[in-house]
Amino acid sequence: MSRTPRLATVLAVAALVVTAGASGAAAAPAADVTPGAVVRSAAVTAAEQQAVLEYWTPERMAAAVPIEQLAGDVLARLPRTGTPAAGAPMVVEPTPAADLTDAGITAFPHPGGPWTGGGLVTSTAGRVFFTYQGRQASCSGNAVTSANGSVVMTAGHCIKLDGAYHTNWMFVPGYDHGSEPYGRWTARQVFVTPQWHSMENINYDIGAAVVNLQNGNRLTDVVGGQGVAFNQSRGVAMYAFGYPAASPYDGSRLIYCSGNTFNDPLFSTAIGMNCNMTGGSSGGPWFRNFNEATGAGIQNSVNSFGYIFFPNVMFGPYFGTDGQNVYQNAQAA
Repeated sequence: MSRTPRLATVLAVAALVVTAGASGAAAAPAADVTPGAVVRSAAVTAAEQQAVLEYWTPERMAAAVPIEQLAGDVLARLPRTGTPAAGAPMVVEPTPAADLTDAGITAFPHPGGPWTGGGLVTSTAGRVFFTYQGRQASCSGNAVTSANGSVVMTAGHCIKLDGAYHTNWMFVPGYDHGSEPYGRWTARQVFVTPQWHSMENINYDIGAAVVNLQNGNRLTDVVGGQGVAFNQSRGVAMYAFGYPAASPYDGSRLIYCSGNTFNDPLFSTAIGMNCNMTGGSSGGPWFRNFNEATGAGIQNSVNSFGYIFFPNVMFGPYFGTDGQNVYQNAQAA
């Protein structure tokens, strides 16, 4: 990799594969390459799922640290080469159907603060908890419309980092000051781009988790699903959401930013937004066509990284064909 200034790791990372029990000592299954994505099994059996749920005691959840604070040096060295493939535009609408027309902008632009607008995003966005190298960590994610009703989009480094997949992966949609209004959802399978699996290349920092049923219910039947789109135009107005847990935030509530986006002028092919979200927000959704009144939109990126020398700016990967392949494989699982 070429020598470039350090990344500021302004996001949270999520992790992924689940092990059987709190110790995380079980051997991890191998990852399989599918068309355009890499998939790995997580908590598949009932015993594995229960082990994850039991692992996350209130004390461990409270002790979870943003991945950037645990792996800042690793995140700073990630390569950022290549250009994501672009193909035919694809748009999937939210479920249930929601009005995405402009209802009158009142929270735009905004550099970062608590989301008080309500709506669909307060149930689809959530906090992710996982184990990174034996330590409790946190991240963000978002439920999207999918064929299997069980897909959570997040960042690639919320699935795998430093050459290893994370364990004890759990999604808590609508997390609010310790409240878990929609329950806990364990990952059954996780997906990343081939470029993230092989090189952890920041230009391809896209991941997804397929979560297990909860009491026989699918995720989006309970919380709804945001829309998602790939191969769209750049430079549009967007809203970003997440659960930053590093100062001045504490991971207790949903935070948002909004503004016009721009291309990274430095070292990546990512898109940027003025935003003060900190570690823990990684994997949180970026929406285009976001309606403040309904809280619904079309997800088109995720919180990914920032530069130390470029403060209060968040970057997210371009959702091109590589990201589309991750989504398509996940929704078909």
